[in-house]
Amino acid sequence: MKLLQLELPPAYHHVGLLILRLAFGFSMIYGHGAGKIGRLFGSEEISFADPFGLGPVTSLVLVVFAEVVCSLLVMAGLFTRAAVIPLIITMATAYFTAHFDDEFGRQEKVILFGFAFLCLFFTGPGRFSIDAMLQKKKR
Repeated sequence: MKLLQLELPPAYHHVGLLILRLAFGFSMIYGHGAGKIGRLFGSEEISFADPFGLGPVTSLVLVVFAEVVCSLLVMAGLFTRAAVIPLIITMATAYFTAHFDDEFGRQEKVILFGFAFLCLFFTGPGRFSIDAMLQKKKR
């Protein structure tokens, strides 16, 4: 018995990937990366987690790179599979170092972001992306 069978045109798959890229990329920048940019260029001494022993400034720079630069690339669909790797690493690090002992409600965002970016790693950006336009030019 088929409870719900919905036949959608193939382009809807690509629209879904576009929405996923834009929503998670923008949310990452607005909700996380923008605030860290202020910390990076502010006048106060930088205090930031240093899980890999690189120093708090270097750790913050890497996180800002992932949460802002890589999120912009994901939104544009440019170098998407490479761009999500730093985001996946950042989310995994945040989960295991900052949120592992938290209740699920505090872990939920990092889990959702991590798995959304992991899905984009496997699916790619879809047809509505700069990556797809570059692929067409190569052919």
